[in-house]
Amino acid sequence: MASFRISGKTKRRRAAGLIVPLVLLGTLATLHGASAGSAATEGQKLAFDRSKGNCLTCHEIKGGTLAGSIGPALTGIKSKYPDRNELVAIVSDETKRNPQTVMPPFGRNHILTEKEINAVVDFLQTL
Repeated sequence: MASFRISGKTKRRRAAGLIVPLVLLGTLATLHGASAGSAATEGQKLAFDRSKGNCLTCHEIKGGTLAGSIGPALTGIKSKYPDRNELVAIVSDETKRNPQTVMPPFGRNHILTEKEINAVVDFLQTL
């Protein structure tokens, strides 16, 4: 039976062929993480903004000032709402789920855009 040897040059080419995709994957993962982090930061700004999201009017949020007490304190949100879509639906229009709610329908009333709602949800999931 014949044996085949792979030259050093071929080994280096194969190694380079594996390294490039791994570097690209790492870069994409970093960009995705940075994107999610920046969305959460933007969401926090909206949640604390008295003229936009204004979540602090009704909710206590860690890091916020002059919090309200009409709604529940916003803590442990990711464990309470593991389904991100449920949280998006609540922020967008809680009246669909609970017609008696006093929470404004931020999406239906165009208080927040879809992108802004997603940013707020990204922030809420960090609490």
